[in-house]
Amino acid sequence: MSEPTVTYSITVPRDIAEAARARSGPAGLSAYVAAAVARQIERDNLNELVAVAEAEHGPITHEEVQALRDQLHQARRERRSGGPGAA
Repeated sequence: MSEPTVTYSITVPRDIAEAARARSGPAGLSAYVAAAVARQIERDNLNELVAVAEAEHGPITHEEVQALRDQLHQARRERRSGGPGAA
């Protein structure tokens, strides 16, 4: 069962609206916009979590971010090749 919906009237710059409509595909513009808003809410929530964590533990360094990215890329490579950590 899908979520209940509401209707809003929003104002969007013409070029953005036209690009969104062109990319919206068979699901339609409303679904495309809803997905974009949902992604933005996820980003906002993550930014709030990062702010809380940095307030408690201090800011994360570029080196720490890069080390975690390297770990993620390695895990993805291993999963694709069937190596350690593959499901």
